[in-house]
Amino acid sequence: MADHLCPYGLKSKDLLERKGYEVEDHHLTSREETDAFKKKHAVETTPQTFIDGERIGGYDALRQHFGQEVRGADETTYQPVIAIFAVALLMALGLSWAFFGSILTIRAFEWFIAISMCFLAVQKLKDVEAFSTMFLNYDLLAQQWVRYGYVYPFGEALAGVLMVAGALVWVSAPIALFIGTIGAVSVFKAVYIDKRELKCACVGGGSNVPLGFVSLTENLMMIFMGLWMLTRALGWI
Repeated sequence: MADHLCPYGLKSKDLLERKGYEVEDHHLTSREETDAFKKKHAVETTPQTFIDGERIGGYDALRQHFGQEVRGADETTYQPVIAIFAVALLMALGLSWAFFGSILTIRAFEWFIAISMCFLAVQKLKDVEAFSTMFLNYDLLAQQWVRYGYVYPFGEALAGVLMVAGALVWVSAPIALFIGTIGAVSVFKAVYIDKRELKCACVGGGSNVPLGFVSLTENLMMIFMGLWMLTRALGWI
């Protein structure tokens, strides 16, 4: 239509052409045409793909027709976490190379954890209300003091930024130790003692990441980083 270009129509057309099909594209140019088309074929959405006169369906149905995976709206996935940790690692290695001429440095390891904390905090800060709601399902401190769910993302972001800079260790390390320890205990109790199946708030309130190893890893990383930074500040290593 004049005010709407259908992204799923473009995706369907692209998929068909990549599969070797010649596509005859029928545009619906008005609301009346669209409604008439839906009524005629008893469908609720457009676009609809037909192959040799047989209706296949919308974009997801077309992907299934070609044997491609279609993830359900509520299906759990680790993709957001993998993306965050992978990019954080690459950024840390890049910074290490730029500053020290080598990717294999202690600072690269510190940057990796600190940048990961910042990325994870950003995911929570996108919608603090949604995060705090999901967080209440398992965090022991938030269940006693609801406002902690609103404070947590800011604390994680502050600790991460200071650790990236290597500054104010006496602020960043205690914050990381505190929220990491509370988080680790909460996740361990919810998943491994109570055996609850929950979604993790670690990447925000709309997350489909299952609560468990990933969230526990996030908290253990913060605990380790807090101890590591304090130890270095005291000159013990």
